[in-house]
Amino acid sequence: MLSPLDSAALPKRQHLWIRRWIALLAAVNLALVFFDLTYLNLRPFYVQWFPRLVELYDPIKGIRPHPETQRYIERVAALKSQLAETELDTPEVSAALAELRLYSQQLVQHHPFPRTEIATLETIRSDLQARTGAETPLVAFERFWSLDHLAQAGWASELAFWDQQIYPLLAANYYQRVNRFGQPVDYFWLLDLPFLLIFAVDIILRNQAIQRRYFELNWYEALIRHWYDLLLLLPFWRWLRLLPVTIRLQEVDLINLKLLQTEARRDFAIGFAKDVIELAGIQAINEMQSAIDRGDVMRWLLYPESRRTYVQVNNQNEVKIIAARISNIVLYDVFPEIQTELEELIRYSLHYVIFDQVPGYRQLNYLPGLGKLSKQTTERLTETLTQRVYQGLMRMWEDPTMSERTTRLFERFREALAAELQKQQNVQEFENLLIDLLEEIKINYVRRLSETEIAQILDEAERLYDKAETYDSESAERRSAD
Repeated sequence: MLSPLDSAALPKRQHLWIRRWIALLAAVNLALVFFDLTYLNLRPFYVQWFPRLVELYDPIKGIRPHPETQRYIERVAALKSQLAETELDTPEVSAALAELRLYSQQLVQHHPFPRTEIATLETIRSDLQARTGAETPLVAFERFWSLDHLAQAGWASELAFWDQQIYPLLAANYYQRVNRFGQPVDYFWLLDLPFLLIFAVDIILRNQAIQRRYFELNWYEALIRHWYDLLLLLPFWRWLRLLPVTIRLQEVDLINLKLLQTEARRDFAIGFAKDVIELAGIQAINEMQSAIDRGDVMRWLLYPESRRTYVQVNNQNEVKIIAARISNIVLYDVFPEIQTELEELIRYSLHYVIFDQVPGYRQLNYLPGLGKLSKQTTERLTETLTQRVYQGLMRMWEDPTMSERTTRLFERFREALAAELQKQQNVQEFENLLIDLLEEIKINYVRRLSETEIAQILDEAERLYDKAETYDSESAERRSAD
C-alpha cells in the first residue's frame, strides 16, 4: 500500500496544471475554513479594522448587532451630531447626556454581553474608571457623560477617546440567532458546498485513474490508496482537511515538506526504536535468565542428546564446518609461522627447566667438549620434539580412528564433568553467577541505549532509503526514455 505522500507516484499524470489548480482550490478552502473557525474570536479585531468584512460575513454566522449596545451606539452618534451643530451647554445636549446616563445604568446592570465576552465588558468598565477616576463602573459612566466632565476635560478629546477605546468593544457585541434545534445559525455550509462538489468529482476521477493503472484493484481498494482525500468531504471537523491539502500541495511540487517529513519520522523513530530495542533486549536476557534458572542451559551443554531437533540451513552444520576450518588454518598456516618461536620455547624449557634439574648436568657443561655436546643435544632434541609433535598432530587430525577416539574422550570427559558438578552440587552456583552476569548486562548496557546510537542507525537507514529512491527515479527515467 502506498503511503500518502508517495501516492503521487501513481503515474505522473498528465494535466499537471489541473492538479495544481485543484490543490490551490483546496488551499483556499482550507483558509476559508480556518477563517470561519476563528471568526467569532477575532471579530472585535475585524470590527475595528475591517468593518466591511464584518458586514459581509455576519449574516453567514447568523449574527446581528446586539439591540442594547446598538441603541447605545446610536445615542452616542446622536450626541456627536448635536455637538457638531450646537454648543455643549444647550438643552438638547443636556437631554442627550441624561439619556446616555440612563442607558449606561441599564448597560451595567443587564450585562448584555455573552458569557464569552464578559472580559470585553470588564475592559470597558476599567477603561472608563481609569479615565474618570471613579471607584465603581456605574459612577464612571455617569461621570463620563456629565456636562461638567466634558466641559472640564474637553468634549472633543473625550469623544475621541470613546471612538478609539470604547466604541470598538461595544460594536463587537452581537446577538447570534439560533435555529429550531437550539443551535446557533451557521450558513457556512453554503459557502463550502461548491468546494465539496468539486472535491467529490476530483476524488472520483483520481480513483478511476488508480484503477486504470492497477487494474487488479476494485473501487474500494483503489479508494484506500488515497483515503486521506475523504477528509475533504467531511461537513464537520473541517480542520482535518489540513492533511489532504498538505499532501496535494506536496504532490504537485507547490511546497516541499520532505525535510519536515524526514525530521518528524526521525524523531518518532528514535523514541519508538529506543523503547522497542530496550524491551526486546530486556526480554531476551530475561528469557536467558529463565532458561538458566530452569537448568536448560546446563542440560543443553552437558547432554546434547536431549536437545530438540535443530533446523539446519543448507543441510550443513555450520559449527562443525567453522571448527574444521579453524583447525585447518591453525595446523597448515599458523603452526609453520610460529615454529621458530615454539622451538625457542621448547629449547628453553629443556635446557633451563628440565635438564638443570638433573643431578650433575651443570657440572658436565664445564668438562672439555661436553658443554658443546650438551648444547647440540638440546638443539637436536628440540627440533625432533617440535617436528614429532607437529607430525603427530597432523596424523591425529587426518586419522578417522583418532577422530572417533577423540569424540569418545570428549564424551567421557563430559560425563565425568557432569557427574562431578552434580556430585559437588555446583550447578546452582554457576547458574546464579550467570543470572547475575546477565542482570549486570541488562542494567549497564541495555538500559543505557542512547539516542545517539539510535540516531546513527536511523541516519544509515535514511541514507539507504535515499539511495534506493534515487535508483528508482533513475530507473523510471530510463524506462520512460526507452
